[in-house]
Amino acid sequence: MKVADKVAIVTGAGGGIGGAIAHALAREGAHVVVADLDGAAAKATADRIDAEHPACAVAACADTSGTSAIRDLIALAEKVFGPVDMYFANAGITGAPGLDADEAAWDRSLDVNLRSHIRAARLLVPGWVERGDGYFVSTASAAGLLTQIGSATYSVTKHAAVGFAEWLSVTYGEQGVKVSCLCPQGVKTKLLFPEEDVVDELSAAAAKAVVSAGDVLEPAQVAADTLAAIEEERFLILPHPQVLDMYRHKGSDYDRWLRGMRRYQKSLLENV
Repeated sequence: MKVADKVAIVTGAGGGIGGAIAHALAREGAHVVVADLDGAAAKATADRIDAEHPACAVAACADTSGTSAIRDLIALAEKVFGPVDMYFANAGITGAPGLDADEAAWDRSLDVNLRSHIRAARLLVPGWVERGDGYFVSTASAAGLLTQIGSATYSVTKHAAVGFAEWLSVTYGEQGVKVSCLCPQGVKTKLLFPEEDVVDELSAAAAKAVVSAGDVLEPAQVAADTLAAIEEERFLILPHPQVLDMYRHKGSDYDRWLRGMRRYQKSLLENV
């Protein structure tokens, strides 16, 4: 799909990968609703885009884990630009390490990392099927393919996000709905490098594992890879190509992979 003249909503676009995707879309001629829980950050992103590409972006402060907020974003896009052609379910959170996450933390992670994708699809996909055209882009993670040391809520919900994107493609791919799933590894964002110090060993080990696994990419590179995949209408977006090799290795012998991951976790914890 060519993104020129398309109307897109990007969540979690106050910075990081979402902000970079919003900029990349505008550079290619798309109109973008920049949504973020941090309204000031969303406005800053939209202002920077409009400075380069006038009238191409509008900001919205929204908790996009909820149906009503997503419905409002769709209404805003339609009012300002026209019918929504593309939805980037990019907002995400990490979560508590290990089994320390309580029920509220699990619910929040499920809402942000998974149910927000489901809720957006429920609102948009029926209309896309009628039109015979639409594009859903899910930001998951390499942790959704490989499992990440540390946060159970993050790994589990990212696996579920990959699964939902696959289901969406299988179920609606022959009816004009295109789907891509973005699974990066290390990216220079606040998720990997939080502003506050990491105090627990498991979270520190998780960050070390990501950083040591390969290059830590700039968000702009991830955005460029994402738009290239959209143009090709390719499902799996892997800015870190080695993730595919790791995924194949995992699938070829699960027990061997699990043993290796346990040894790797032990070595990381010994050196935190």
